Amino acid sequence: MNTSQSSKKSQTKEIDIAIIFPAFNEELTIEGTLREFHQELPDAQFWLIDNNSSDSTRAFATQVFKDLDLKGGIISERRQGKGIAMRTAFLEIEADIYVMVDADQTYPAEAVHALIQPVSDGEADIVVGDRHSNGDYKKLNIRPLHFFGNNLVKRLVNILYRSKLQDIMSGYRVMTKRFVKTCPILSNGFEIETEITLHALDKRLRLKEVSIRYRARPLGSDSKLNTIQDGARVIRTIFNIFRHYRPIVFFFSTGLALVILGLLSSIPVFSGYIQTGSVLNLPLAILATGLEISALISFTAGIILDSTIRHENLRFERNLLQWTSNSKTLKE
Repeated sequence: MNTSQSSKKSQTKEIDIAIIFPAFNEELTIEGTLREFHQELPDAQFWLIDNNSSDSTRAFATQVFKDLDLKGGIISERRQGKGIAMRTAFLEIEADIYVMVDADQTYPAEAVHALIQPVSDGEADIVVGDRHSNGDYKKLNIRPLHFFGNNLVKRLVNILYRSKLQDIMSGYRVMTKRFVKTCPILSNGFEIETEITLHALDKRLRLKEVSIRYRARPLGSDSKLNTIQDGARVIRTIFNIFRHYRPIVFFFSTGLALVILGLLSSIPVFSGYIQTGSVLNLPLAILATGLEISALISFTAGIILDSTIRHENLRFERNLLQWTSNSKTLKE
């Protein structure tokens, strides 16, 4: 071990760190994952969130906790979904720094120090392990549609927030207590990574990416991803990003499309009226009118929801200031 690694480990020992492993049927990888992270952070809290596993994940983890005398424990969350599992962890676990990492041995434990450092130094509220910059994820990803979907969401988020993020959906993250305790988890499944990233960008919290190596799953360990389901999930995520975070863009775009359709529908109506002085195609006239009214409603909804989001952001800023002030008071 070199001097820099020793200094990093000595610094992280002074901070209360919780490492959270959401796990569903990871009996082939959970032991190796726990042992690797224990080697890097032996004094940290280790929390396995057993998300309704039907294999021996819990039994293997229990044995590792006993063998290594790990601090922390195993939390059962019977409601299925990674988002639900992490919501339970955020509610029940107390620490200064939170490490979120999948239990499938694809993320290198030795990179945890590089991810923790910006947070412990006060330079970031959340640090994300970037799998894409060095090309590992693309080379090891045997599902091109997944890679395409990830890139699509990444490009959309970067355009909306004028950011330059490389990995929106990484499952390897380090967060401050302030971030964790003020981050609402509303998603149930794997959308949680996107939701956490959007929360950081939308609330102007400090987000940093650190390039990491990415490893293939051990032989016999299967991914829980499903191409069709995840494709539908990506489409739903894109839809919700616009609807929830940029409603004025979403509803104004919808309204503009309705205006154009309404105008196109009205051309035969106006043409017939100019020629005969009568409305010859009443159903088409009703359709055009309905489309234009719907466009007006869409524009109005966009304006109202945009104002609502602004007020929600103001309330979040007040709550964040109050939480930070109370936290500093308790430390003093």
